Amino acid sequence: MATYGATISWQRNGETFTDNRYSRAHHWTFDGGIEVRASASPHVVPLPYSAEDAVDPEEAFVASLSSCHTLWFLSLAVKQGFCVNSYTDAAEGIMEKNAEGRLAMTVVILRPLAVFGGEKQPSLSELEALHHRAHDECFIANSVKTDVRCVPVLG
Repeated sequence: MATYGATISWQRNGETFTDNRYSRAHHWTFDGGIEVRASASPHVVPLPYSAEDAVDPEEAFVASLSSCHTLWFLSLAVKQGFCVNSYTDAAEGIMEKNAEGRLAMTVVILRPLAVFGGEKQPSLSELEALHHRAHDECFIANSVKTDVRCVPVLG
């Protein structure tokens, strides 16, 4: 078992606050001291009370799913003798009302493009199997009820 954490910090910057006109910008701090500027999404809280140049929780959710899938894919590919030269995923999440009528990230679509080097190249069925297994192994995908879809991009 492992425990993971992050420190989220927000501070009022002189705004009245009680009039609901305050900045949603805040910081995420992770182990090792890495700090990320975060905010509510401008789709949820209008500018100037959100920050376009910050990561919002919805983007982080999509990135987390994609990152976990990526790492599992690379691990599985190397075990099968494939040499991955690069991997890019233009992941996208869809926020809409779920079956209970609540806003939720209902679908996350991964669009991974893996470029392989060397003589051993995966067939389409091997590539699909690698992605299917990566999805099955992904801790984050196993932790959410969102429909996470993977649509590999052929290079």
